[in-house]
Amino acid sequence: MNYTVNQIAEITNAKVIGEGELLIKNIAFDSRIIYSTKNAAFIAINTPKNSGEKFIESAIDRGINVIISEHHYAQFENVTWIIIENSVEFLQKLAQYHFKNSSIKSIGITGSNGKTILKEWLYQCLWNEFPTVKSPKSFNSQIGLPLSLLQISNAHELGIFEVGISKPDEMINLENIFQPQIGLLTHIGTAHLANFKSEEELIDEKIQLFKDSEVIIYNGDNTLVDKKLNDLYSSKKLISYGLSDSNQVYFKNSISKDEKFTIQYFNEEISFPVHQRDEATLTNVLALITILKELGIENQNIIEKINALKSVEMRLEAIEGIKNNIVINDSFNLDLDSLKTALQFLNEYKKPKKSLVLTDIVGVNSNSQELYEEVSELVNEQKFDSVFLIGDEISRFSDLFKSKTHTFINTQELIDSKYLTEIENQIILLKGARKFEIEKIKDVLELRKHDTVLEINLNALLHNINYHKSLLKPATKMMAMVKANSYGLGSYEISEFLQHHHIDYLGVAFVDEGVELRKKGITVPIVVMNPEQHSYETVIQYNLEPEIYSFRVLELFYEALQKSGYDKNYPIHIKLETGMHRLGFKDFELDDLIEILNKTTLKVQSVFSHLSSSDMPTEKEFTLHQLETFEKNSSYLIKKLGYTPIRHILNSSGITNYTHHQYDMVRIGIGMLGESPNNEIQKQLHSVVSFKTVISQISLVENGESVGYSRRFKANHPTKIATIPVGYADGIPRLIGNQIGSVGVNKTLAPIVGSICMDMMMINVDHIPNVKEGDKVTVFNAKPSLKEFADYCKTITYEVLTSISPRVKRIYIKD
Repeated sequence: MNYTVNQIAEITNAKVIGEGELLIKNIAFDSRIIYSTKNAAFIAINTPKNSGEKFIESAIDRGINVIISEHHYAQFENVTWIIIENSVEFLQKLAQYHFKNSSIKSIGITGSNGKTILKEWLYQCLWNEFPTVKSPKSFNSQIGLPLSLLQISNAHELGIFEVGISKPDEMINLENIFQPQIGLLTHIGTAHLANFKSEEELIDEKIQLFKDSEVIIYNGDNTLVDKKLNDLYSSKKLISYGLSDSNQVYFKNSISKDEKFTIQYFNEEISFPVHQRDEATLTNVLALITILKELGIENQNIIEKINALKSVEMRLEAIEGIKNNIVINDSFNLDLDSLKTALQFLNEYKKPKKSLVLTDIVGVNSNSQELYEEVSELVNEQKFDSVFLIGDEISRFSDLFKSKTHTFINTQELIDSKYLTEIENQIILLKGARKFEIEKIKDVLELRKHDTVLEINLNALLHNINYHKSLLKPATKMMAMVKANSYGLGSYEISEFLQHHHIDYLGVAFVDEGVELRKKGITVPIVVMNPEQHSYETVIQYNLEPEIYSFRVLELFYEALQKSGYDKNYPIHIKLETGMHRLGFKDFELDDLIEILNKTTLKVQSVFSHLSSSDMPTEKEFTLHQLETFEKNSSYLIKKLGYTPIRHILNSSGITNYTHHQYDMVRIGIGMLGESPNNEIQKQLHSVVSFKTVISQISLVENGESVGYSRRFKANHPTKIATIPVGYADGIPRLIGNQIGSVGVNKTLAPIVGSICMDMMMINVDHIPNVKEGDKVTVFNAKPSLKEFADYCKTITYEVLTSISPRVKRIYIKD
């Protein structure tokens, strides 16, 4: 982008209030992660679920002086406004103009799976052939695609863009914006199929993107896709690829046995060494080769590019570091786009001090002076306390960086300097090209060195929250339960992420949990579900909101409030008993409760109850009785109070099974972690938690020999046994030993043998080919799943998660 405010207004039929000649090169859409304010505008995107206009003040506070909005707010002076009718349509109209007025050759990728990987692989293969621009991350939606297209500059010759849809009638808007010359349709799977009547309807929607394409490359293993494209676009150049030899591009030899792959590309053969054999990867390789051939890349060059491909790592890890630091590890790749993404992620954390480790940017075909001037501008705006530069090239431009800057030839030189181990109470961002191996710095800085880790995918958690929100009315609030250390995932880390994404309330069980969050900077309202009488002064001191479930608790808390000198309207939450018989006021107590409340200066912030069996279809009648009781008693209470508190009763399974009873707020717990008793709902959720370790040693146990304590396993033939460094002190119950439970190795279940030890257990890997020491082991995630693991343990997923020991390292990931 490179437009003045007036030019943008003319392109989009918008109105300007303020200085029209200001230059705009970048449009920010999230006030929380603005990484640069130079030549930037903030667009307040309004959706049915949220209004970006709530965050205009925050954007202005960060230094933005051009606001794009559907409404003008006169109280913000000295700001230029671009007033528009519809924020999403504005972005699409501007992107449409920008793309059509570029001379770029374009590739558009759509499908169910593989879009992002193929985009990244194509970029790896083509950046040094053509100046190339690509979609950042997975920006492919009604908003993401326009933002991606607006990155096109006059210097670019090739653009690679993802296009994604999730429901009918979305592709027509995106095709109106973007008409790729080369269209790529990847595998069509079950993603988003729930929103379509049939697979045929989904395919019809996807292939609309190729209406004006010159070439369409597609996975022809799907016969319905093949028929649709040939019926609709027979006049275009169609190239099918896939594992079946009915395609024009396919594997000529066995993908499971041969040491080399031979690809039949029409009448040509292309051979290259085996790296991976899984069908998804190999199918993506076929698509990649087909596009490279279409762009005129020679066979030998293609083979070299395939051999040089790096796995696509699109994740940032947040790890607890030594000296109370948080280490953000993004040592997987480095270009300008990924640097911007990392700086955005950094802004989600509230620690006041931060440091940066940054290496040479490798593989970017541009002028070094211009490149590092842009890099330094981005970095300088973040106001790092210290910047550590690694590499000959970036070190030459160290004077461009305004922070206290140190330069090093290589990563080991920085480690040996001991600078990093002196940092305290900061966020440390590690951002580097792979060849510098700056993950070694992570090893130095991380607090826990245990090979056994619990990975928490924050994007998956956000997806699950948003899925549950999609079932609710826009005005319905949401409380996230973060009690019991956020179900074992890390109370502060999860709460910080939820606060950043505007959760309305947090719920904890005990006061100490709430205090810890307040001390670490969590400002969201926190409800304490079980405030103990000795903790009431602490509740008030840290601005926590207590659940009141009995007259005794009410009396003692109000006494503590009066002693504290607190004036009035302290928020409390009244719990009603509706059938669970755990805590709460019963119907015959309501009149006395109302009389007492009306004599106090307390404010009833919410009235709520808890469903005991909302996850059990067999108990629907009882659940409806609970809901009926809650409606009657809460309505009576509110009528007598004379004002209207928030009402809430639905938990995670309540949200999905009894949506019509959502009232003013719902509470989400296990649902945000991707677990649901409803199989159809489960398909819509993403797995959040992965419990992983590695194989320490593999031994051959001879016939008749035993394994572990008490000799509970005896081999009846020579058997390969692997030892893994995780045991009952890490949260693995002893009862799942002796072949009751299994773990995953190379996507295959390996039964646990013998007794589980405190710090280790043994597994049978006799049936797993090519297994070796150091291989990854999945305790639970996909194979086995968390639910399957809980079944081994004869318990529920809640208990499994909350039993994982604090000594297990938690890693927080954003894909």
